[in-house]
Amino acid sequence: MQTLDAAAAYDRAVALATRGRRQLLGITGAPAAGKSTYAELLAAKLTADGHRVALVPMDGYHLAQSVLEDLGLADVKGAPHTFDGFGFVALLRRLKESPDEQIWAPRFDRGIEDSIAASIGIAPEVTLVLTEGNYLLLDEPPWSTVRRLLDECWYVEVPEDLRHARLEARHRAFGRSAEEARERTHGSDERNAQLIAATAPAADAIIRPGR
Repeated sequence: MQTLDAAAAYDRAVALATRGRRQLLGITGAPAAGKSTYAELLAAKLTADGHRVALVPMDGYHLAQSVLEDLGLADVKGAPHTFDGFGFVALLRRLKESPDEQIWAPRFDRGIEDSIAASIGIAPEVTLVLTEGNYLLLDEPPWSTVRRLLDECWYVEVPEDLRHARLEARHRAFGRSAEEARERTHGSDERNAQLIAATAPAADAIIRPGR
């Protein structure tokens, strides 16, 4: 599998953005690998250079916090079954098959730990949609359909000790104690990370931010 440095990845994204019909590029990786930051920076640079790009994170399809609590799933938030995977697939299919429509997607707000509907606009002029999330390469329904809708999917990879440190810091920033942050990082988050890592061979390229 090819590993892309920042310049090569950018050139490849430009090629997708200028292909002549709307393309979908997925950015995936384990929790706290830096995929959201990387996707945001890539989208910003492409936009600054005049390309029509939209960023649509998978996290907008988290089940509502109240629903997770009602279902007893709050402690495993972030696992595949805590998302509306079929809804996410439907959005990607619409983005791919109906490029002439004005489309609105939900956005996940970490400040309230919930999604806000119809807050990301994708105009007909957009030629490249970036989507980032944990399960873009997962080979089980409904996620297995995602890979078929993406034109390319890249896997973001960082050293595990760095990823764990970021996760613990993230959990503490949102109110968890040091012990709770550590337990979440090495518990349900780690189980999700191992599931995601097993999907890496299906990616078109590996991205190591900073290289």
